[in-house]
Amino acid sequence: MEANLVLLPGDGIGPEVVSAARIVLDRIASRFGHKFQMTEYPIGGIAIDLTGTALPEETLEAGRLCDAVLLGAVGGPKWDNPAAKVRPEQGLLGIRKALDLFGNLRPVQPHPDLVGASPLRPERLQGVDLLVVRELTSDVYFGEPRLRRTVQRPGGGEEIQALDTMSYTESEVARAAHLAFQLARPRRKKVTSVDKANVLESSRLWRQVVTRVGLEYPDVTLEHILVDAAAMYLMSRPASFDVMVTGNLFGDILTDEASVLSGSMGNLPSASLGAELNSLGKPRGLYEPIHGSAPDIAGKGIANPIGTIVSAAMMLRYSLGLEQEAQLVEKAVQTAISSGARTADLGGSLNTQAMTEQICQNL
Repeated sequence: MEANLVLLPGDGIGPEVVSAARIVLDRIASRFGHKFQMTEYPIGGIAIDLTGTALPEETLEAGRLCDAVLLGAVGGPKWDNPAAKVRPEQGLLGIRKALDLFGNLRPVQPHPDLVGASPLRPERLQGVDLLVVRELTSDVYFGEPRLRRTVQRPGGGEEIQALDTMSYTESEVARAAHLAFQLARPRRKKVTSVDKANVLESSRLWRQVVTRVGLEYPDVTLEHILVDAAAMYLMSRPASFDVMVTGNLFGDILTDEASVLSGSMGNLPSASLGAELNSLGKPRGLYEPIHGSAPDIAGKGIANPIGTIVSAAMMLRYSLGLEQEAQLVEKAVQTAISSGARTADLGGSLNTQAMTEQICQNL
């Protein structure tokens, strides 16, 4: 089969980990007789330097026309000015919104041989296999109005007030909920909806809509948990979760917390899916590791490529329909870990290239 893939290396360690995933994809293409046309475009800080915008029109148009997008990371100290009108993160948020990638899937399944890399006691990691469905194109990240303004202090004088709006519509919640229930069916048939319905009006709507959608899936158990309790339970009883569905802000925070279950944020992949189909009749998606640009180690060649490589496996599965190939990549990663392959974040000494070679040997 032939597929048109867009690569967005981005900033920091992004180019290093995307290069590693590209090597794996080339190996898969060679073994199975596929043709992956992979073209790189700028996004984030590097795009600001080149074009003055974090999401150039050429990059966005390529994303609209391709079969899938693989992204590294955006941001870094060079562009880390909160007062700047153009910021690297605008590129990431912009492409998610423009492609309407509303469903972000973040699986967490710790490898048995990495139990020691997690700060949790080993017995708490037994049986952990959860999938977080994070709504990705609404919430406080996109709500309007957002502004700063001068207001009067109660006791006199003026001060600056900042305002962000947490907003959800019924349809935005419903499509994320449907995705979660559909993904739960072939798993353990349990959905945990996370909100803050005791305080927030947007969360009360969230809970109402998820409950209504749940009636269409009588074979799936639904529970509701407040976000603060969910954060606690992720550390105290993570194996009790199957599929979690939550909003953009809560999902961002909870999945970073959940990364400690796997031993390192560098291990975790993600897939952002929309309703639009690509040329192969599959959902067009954007795939990326959950970690950031890690500027402190950028250019040193020691970044953990696992999260990006497994993101590429998710791309093979969801956007290209290549389940066998996806499983082969995931198994190659698991075998490498079982054989003792470790990058520095996992307590080992392998650099990015050596870790990638270990994985490729298992293909």
